[in-house]
Amino acid sequence: MTGYLTIARDAEAEIEVKRSRFLCALVRVEDEAAARAVVDRMRREHWDARHHCSAFRIGPGPRPEVERSSDDGEPAGTAGAPMLEVLRGHAGEGVGDVVAVVTRWFGGTLLGAGGLVRAYGDAVRAGLEEAGTLRRTLVREHLLELDHADAGRIESELRSRGIAVLDTAYTARVTLRLGVPPAEEARLAALLAELTAGTAETQVAGETWVDSLLP
Repeated sequence: MTGYLTIARDAEAEIEVKRSRFLCALVRVEDEAAARAVVDRMRREHWDARHHCSAFRIGPGPRPEVERSSDDGEPAGTAGAPMLEVLRGHAGEGVGDVVAVVTRWFGGTLLGAGGLVRAYGDAVRAGLEEAGTLRRTLVREHLLELDHADAGRIESELRSRGIAVLDTAYTARVTLRLGVPPAEEARLAALLAELTAGTAETQVAGETWVDSLLP
């Protein structure tokens, strides 16, 4: 897995169905403990609501490390499961590292199983539309040392040609930390040969995930 989708920002969205209010909160999380903490926070903040149903996926979208859902008192399969299905199917590949909590205030009219499934799913869809999406990409970190006189020009050229500059450190020399997908490493080497007349090489320093907004 070299890339997957997650939400671009934490967000909330509310829909109303037959006077029942459904408030969806979407929060980016890194582990199950953080996801459960969000559920607990929503329960405290909206203590007057009847249900706080949830679904979360931790890890890469298509094959996450953890998936959980909860109906929180709604009829089995009418809340958490449809919420999870929306997260799984978003943009054709699913979103990861996210928890969805839908808080419901009962409006006095029973919605039936089908109505609940649609309402909880629609609430999460509204939340995803509000949150937006970004792609996380696994890159190799390359360290590039340059003289101060050349660093600004080369950094600008690399950025303009789509190379991610993750950090810039100024000491006796300037060190650029570059993030490059494995498939782009040959292109990076060619760019550096062009920009430095073959005098600069990088050192691989590990791997990391970087976020980029979708167009």
